[in-house]
Amino acid sequence: MTLFELPVLLGIVVAMALLRLVRASLLVWVLAWWIGIYVFVSRGFATPVPASAQHIYLGIVTLALFAYVTSSGERIRSFVDPLVNFAGDGRYTLALVPVLLALPALAAYREYVNAKVPVEPPFFARTVHPSPPTEITVHDQKIDMLGGDNPLRHLEKDDPAKFAEHVARGKDIYYEQCFFCHADALGGDGMYAHGLNPAPANFIDQGVLPSFQETFFFWRIAKGGPGMPDEGAPGDSAMPEWERFLSNEQMWEVVLFLYDHTGYRPRAREVHAEGH
Repeated sequence: MTLFELPVLLGIVVAMALLRLVRASLLVWVLAWWIGIYVFVSRGFATPVPASAQHIYLGIVTLALFAYVTSSGERIRSFVDPLVNFAGDGRYTLALVPVLLALPALAAYREYVNAKVPVEPPFFARTVHPSPPTEITVHDQKIDMLGGDNPLRHLEKDDPAKFAEHVARGKDIYYEQCFFCHADALGGDGMYAHGLNPAPANFIDQGVLPSFQETFFFWRIAKGGPGMPDEGAPGDSAMPEWERFLSNEQMWEVVLFLYDHTGYRPRAREVHAEGH
């Protein structure tokens, strides 16, 4: 399973290499970087990046490019002078006219598209915590969603020291990967939370962790937004498929940390009755 769309990535690299060969101006470089990153974020990943996350990334890129251009007077002049020359030089009048007409035309077209509401099916309420499948496969391992256990949970009694090590590793992973959205205190109000739809899960809510088995959260971590069933839509979840980046043990360790940090206990697993 590939992470990137290689043709898109190679196209961006080739375009940047050509601009370097022709010694493009700073203005062209800034525009090329912005467009290149936009194309990469919107088209370069095998799993599409949600629009809300794209807006966050492009906002950061825009601020970074602005900071670079304004970091010295020489760079400001290198960026502005081509624009001034283009607008003020009579030789470019014919080229300037379509540009001036295109800018309001593009703005008008964007407003037209946004105002044109398509016919949609009736709205239905979204289930915040949808029912999981009965079984999932992660890294070639089948996980029983109803009768399965966290394979590390038994260490809580059998080997408390080893259990504490797993919790500590889960904590490290959480604060390296998850706190940006789910926050330092696990409240779902991280620095990126306000730009996401649906909002990240609030793990300190009494109706979240205690209401589900640990397999439920392993499923949500492993499969992320792309694995959300229909009853969990509509939404634009930015939750990635963490099975692409983490091992099964690492994801189970994160689940241990969530419960350990909040003090909640997971819901007891369901026991399948024989002969019924």
